[in-house]
Amino acid sequence: MDFDEVLREVGSFGLYQKFIICSVLLPAALPCAFHAYSQLFIAATPQHWCRVPELEPWNQDYVQLVKNLSIPRNRHGGFAECSMYARNYSDIVRFLEYRPPPDLMRQQAEDLLRHQPDPARVVPCQHGWHYDRSIYSSTVVQEWNLVCDRSFLVTLALVVFGVGGLLGNYVFGYLVDLWGRRPSFYAYLLLEITACAASAFAWNYYTWLGLRFVVGLTVPAILASPYVLAIELVGPERRVFCTIVSNIAYSLGLVVLAGVIYVVRDWRELSLAVSMPLLMLFSCFFLLPESPRWLMAVGKTRRAMKILKVMARVNGVRVNRDFVERLQRKLATTRAAETESASSVHYGILDLFRGPNMRRKTLIITLIWFANTSVYVGLSYYAPALGGDEIWNFFLAGAVELPTYLLLWPGLSYFGRRWILFISMLVGGVACVATFLYPSITLLLYCVGKMGISSSFVVLPLLASELYPTVVRGLGMSFSSVVAMVGPIVIPMINHMGQQMLVLPLIVMGALLILGGFASLLLPETRNRNLPQTLDEGEAVPLSFLLCCCVESERRQKTPQIRVNPQKKTIPETGAQVFHRVDTPISNRVACKVVCSICKKEIPTL
Repeated sequence: MDFDEVLREVGSFGLYQKFIICSVLLPAALPCAFHAYSQLFIAATPQHWCRVPELEPWNQDYVQLVKNLSIPRNRHGGFAECSMYARNYSDIVRFLEYRPPPDLMRQQAEDLLRHQPDPARVVPCQHGWHYDRSIYSSTVVQEWNLVCDRSFLVTLALVVFGVGGLLGNYVFGYLVDLWGRRPSFYAYLLLEITACAASAFAWNYYTWLGLRFVVGLTVPAILASPYVLAIELVGPERRVFCTIVSNIAYSLGLVVLAGVIYVVRDWRELSLAVSMPLLMLFSCFFLLPESPRWLMAVGKTRRAMKILKVMARVNGVRVNRDFVERLQRKLATTRAAETESASSVHYGILDLFRGPNMRRKTLIITLIWFANTSVYVGLSYYAPALGGDEIWNFFLAGAVELPTYLLLWPGLSYFGRRWILFISMLVGGVACVATFLYPSITLLLYCVGKMGISSSFVVLPLLASELYPTVVRGLGMSFSSVVAMVGPIVIPMINHMGQQMLVLPLIVMGALLILGGFASLLLPETRNRNLPQTLDEGEAVPLSFLLCCCVESERRQKTPQIRVNPQKKTIPETGAQVFHRVDTPISNRVACKVVCSICKKEIPTL
């Protein structure tokens, strides 16, 4: 018996689940949003120019004059950030010392440079930098001079953060199943808060970098643990709801983070501001239950029964002796079935690639997952580089996601997964690439691109979970997401290359989205389909051939001889409702051909 049958007895989406999701699990998305993107502003690079010690007394009140005297212009007409003129500034200072303030306000640099050698040599900055503090009072870039030939250290910090996320996604994925959902979440949360708060007291760049690596380790687990717990507390029909609501909470976290940054502009104070308030989540420790589904899987039936009784009472189900006995029988049946299933067969990553159909689907899903993760993180990282108000740009990047989710909610039920995924990725990709042709509306196109990638980021995990067979579903999802975490490691380097060409990262990300969008058309639609349970059923789900093609099955004989590997689970009977059957090496049950629904001609399969 499936555990979902047990949930229906106690209420698969009652008051209990609604209270837990709204009061505990939604706020749990804040730590991930805060710590994943606060580094963009902790390590923000403000405008800067070379420091000239001789002109220091005039830099505070007459900064424009000082720049005109000492800083050359770049090819865009602005002041250079990494070079200065090599002049005899002592002569210039003697002239400035005898000028009253009104004259200095009107003073033109050309008047002071008449007696200077022309042209002056341009040299790299010799005495450090001055920074524009009108936006940020202090960042790690200002404190440790991470500019010019040291600017790569800012990108390195994002790469190290991404490496931490990759390792954390792999390591903590096992710990969630070992420790349980609730203790894992609070252990990660405590580690994340401690590391982020400690980074506020870092005394040099490499200490801060090491602590950011620790924060990066915990970010994927912080996001995944509440989500997994949410979908395990509700029935199958409400899992789309949990997915949408989880993403709404994450986007709200980005919007709230923009507000925090607007108020707190010092990097040390900001590190504390995005970490210490999250300690309030520990007040929900005794409200947040452990997943009864996980408790059943590990044999802790008594604890699962206790939680299910509380769930039933809150959901208005009458808990009497008959109900308890019926629930215990169902739990025992479910536990026995799961134990038999777990002890019979063990699956590994190689099972995802054993059959040609499963292999192609795994590779396509992983490619799309990589594209989605890379572009979503890349666009979020790119928001401050769009020009104008960096904080406002980041606020827009989070806010434009919210209407997308509201439109996506009914769309997934009426239009399915595959076409929404394709359209979302295509629209987002075209918008990003179009910034090369229409640079005057880059911000608008960026917002359209962010809406597209936000939509596809919701659909993909849902589609993948419905394509991977039950016996390898968790393994397949973990494999695809771990490979996709390479994206946040690579994407900061692409954004760093965009310092010379603003739209270059958008073009690269747009091309990646378009490629992933067309790849999604090869995947089959899963709306209103039975989920594949075994590897044979998963292998029997064919790749899609767009709208004009279908798969027809022809029996080789009236009673087919079914040959199944004894090491694998038994496949369902002939009358079971599964996807279209195809002839595969794993199951030789039927002979299939692909024919066009219009011309009726046979099409070679992939």
